[in-house]
Amino acid sequence: EVQLQASGGGLVQAGGSLRLSCAASEFSFEDYPRGWFRQAPGKEREGVSCSSSADGSAYYVDSVKGRFTISGDNAKNTVYLQMNSLKPEDTAVYYCAHCSGKIFLYNSRGQGTLVTVSS
Repeated sequence: EVQLQASGGGLVQAGGSLRLSCAASEFSFEDYPRGWFRQAPGKEREGVSCSSSADGSAYYVDSVKGRFTISGDNAKNTVYLQMNSLKPEDTAVYYCAHCSGKIFLYNSRGQGTLVTVSS
């Protein structure tokens, strides 16, 4: 079973930045795209970004476009989510999971990492 390990969350002020990491025990992200979804208290899960979609480009939910960037390091088999200009509404537990575009395999997630953005 592939283990997806998320890290990098924390507390940051609005306008600040964080970088999340998602390491996998096996299978490269090029063969098995990975991304991030989030869940805030009392809200539905929301797919945030995926390293690949049907046309090969990265996927971003509209609310993070221009602020978040997903990237990968083949040597470390790790996917990163650089989050800039963070807003209080970005506060959530972020999970790494396998994905394709805006479709996420929620059951593939590992332990999440909490991102808290203070106003």
